[in-house]
Amino acid sequence: MRNTVRKSGTMAKKAPNPIDKHVGSRVRLRRMMLNMSQTKLGDELGLTFQQVQKYEKGKNRISASKLLQSAHILQVPVTYFFEDAPGIPGAPQAKATAPSPAYVTDFLATRDGLALIKAFMRIKDAKLRRRAVNLVEEIADQ
Repeated sequence: MRNTVRKSGTMAKKAPNPIDKHVGSRVRLRRMMLNMSQTKLGDELGLTFQQVQKYEKGKNRISASKLLQSAHILQVPVTYFFEDAPGIPGAPQAKATAPSPAYVTDFLATRDGLALIKAFMRIKDAKLRRRAVNLVEEIADQ
């Protein structure tokens, strides 16, 4: 977490900016989708894996140049990192689009979420996919 100096002169931990956290989580999601390690991404960015961890958790901000480089390495447009980002306080909200629930993005950023969606997408038979959804819903209701 970033530190700030209080009036008393002591250091206070500052919570990560929600947009920095969101951008970092999108970096992590995409990296995991490509089965890329933090070390490999760090090597390509000229960083340590610890720095990548801090970016992914939103503890450190990603510079514009590193974000552009990350987009190239992760094979996505820069706008990908801002999709469904939290709004800026005081800024007008777009009326045309409704943000997707954050819990979906949070789930997809987990190993289990990513593994589940990858496996599910490999099921070609639509009826079998529907049966899998029904099974999971039944298990969740118990």
